[in-house]
Amino acid sequence: MEGDQVGHAPQTTQVDVVIVGAGPVGLTLANILGLQNVRTLVVDERETLIDYPRGVGLDDESLRTFQAIGLVQQVLPHTSPNQILRFVDARRRLLAEIAPTDTSFGWPKRNAFVQPLVDAELLAGLDRFDHVQVDWNSPMADVDDTDDGVVVELSGTDGPRTVTASYVVGCDGGRSATRHLMGVSFEGTTSPTRWLVVDLATDPLGHPNIEVAADPARPNVSVSIAHGIRRFEFMIHADESDEEAQRPEFLAKLLAPLVPYPDRLDVIRRRVYTHHSRIAGAFRKGRILLAGDAAHLMPVWQGQGYNSGIRDAANLGWKLAAVVTGRADDALLDTYDTERRSHARAMIDLSTMVGRVISPTNRRVAAARDLLIRGASVLPALKNYVLTMRFKPMPRYEHGAVVHAEPLPPRSAVGTLFIQPRVDTRERHGALLDDVLGTWFSVLCWNNHPRTVLGDEQFARWKAQGATFITARPTCQLEWTGHDDPDVIVIGDTGGQVKRWFDAQTDSVLFLRPDRCIAAACVAQRAPETSAALLDVLGSGRDGTTKGGTDAAGSLLRIAQPPA
Repeated sequence: MEGDQVGHAPQTTQVDVVIVGAGPVGLTLANILGLQNVRTLVVDERETLIDYPRGVGLDDESLRTFQAIGLVQQVLPHTSPNQILRFVDARRRLLAEIAPTDTSFGWPKRNAFVQPLVDAELLAGLDRFDHVQVDWNSPMADVDDTDDGVVVELSGTDGPRTVTASYVVGCDGGRSATRHLMGVSFEGTTSPTRWLVVDLATDPLGHPNIEVAADPARPNVSVSIAHGIRRFEFMIHADESDEEAQRPEFLAKLLAPLVPYPDRLDVIRRRVYTHHSRIAGAFRKGRILLAGDAAHLMPVWQGQGYNSGIRDAANLGWKLAAVVTGRADDALLDTYDTERRSHARAMIDLSTMVGRVISPTNRRVAAARDLLIRGASVLPALKNYVLTMRFKPMPRYEHGAVVHAEPLPPRSAVGTLFIQPRVDTRERHGALLDDVLGTWFSVLCWNNHPRTVLGDEQFARWKAQGATFITARPTCQLEWTGHDDPDVIVIGDTGGQVKRWFDAQTDSVLFLRPDRCIAAACVAQRAPETSAALLDVLGSGRDGTTKGGTDAAGSLLRIAQPPA
């Protein structure tokens, strides 16, 4: 696709969605839309993909999203799973370690990766779709949000042209032209501290994992990346200029304590950068939306900039698809900002806080910090809290495209991501659960039949939506055919993880969104009323029509909004 479209893109005039920016967020969103048959145009001012590493860490949620778009097997060869993060002091003595082993979402929580190669797989994935197009050398010059669509003015090597669309999504980075044209603020701070980042081929150390040196003389980071790449990052002092930091002799001086031969390095690139903690004043304005760095920027310390953008794509993608294909009212898109803003803000705050802990250059302050961290590490509960990454904010939606019971049960999982264990079906052994659930909504019951607990009316409404119906059983009951239904998939709880999850809950019926968020949950007898409430939140009236008049097959959600 990339080679065919450089310099002579077809004159597309009308699509459903224009995505501005062919980075990882834009490409992931395009793949989600492609799978839902949404006509999509991706435009980028560059000639091709960026060919040097930027992000270096993938989490389990991002890999789960890549699984959902059918590309995880292409991505995995460019990753190094189960990477350990170690914080050390000025003498390289261990202060703290993060080494999570939990795979509740089906994938390791920490993975190093080579971003250019992963981005290339996301781009190649679009070749599957005749209705998705990527145009390089096509900067967006202007965008006009009208009552019934968006008019996008593009410039480039083929001259100016106009594209009309139902929606535009700006995935065009921290300096987003889309955000500027929207007139949306970018609130927050930029750190005055500069850092030199250096990527090396033929890793001069070769050992795995990440080491963050909280050295007051010069805080620094060493990161092992897949395919023999090593990243170093060094704080630049106020009396050191950007020009000086770019010189080979300066780099050799920085690396001398860390590698045997600092003058024998294969440098991929080096650059000086600063850390930003910023969030857009709105992720949506009319028919124009923002995602990824265009919507929020955060320091690198938790490796969540890339992953937060992929979360944006996963949250927004199914909602856009539902709206532009007539299965949802436009109001569904308001829940994107409602749901993603608080979590993005929490990630920015966490990353900023970790940076402040790592970066003190005052030796007394650093010594006090080291003493405090070492003291905390002797407390087993606190040590395990850090080791297993339980400090990481997880998405939990109190408002948006969700239905919470009233009063709210103390252990309710509504608004959180459901687990992804391996399960058995009668045709497959050890399948990841998401691969059984499909790409749209699903209704999952433990120890019950979905048609029976939902009732014929609600079952028919979810079937019209294209939902997948699942009944989960202990594996020993998998082959029992007494309640078989051609519309229901029976899964066996291979490792007992599904039962253990339900052991901790009072609910036994789950309504799962395409992004695997639990949209609603209840005990079996409340399934019909809970189903009706969720379909109402998503936009479907009891008579099978949306509030805008769409039939049941195209209905989705009227939205529960946060209080004013």
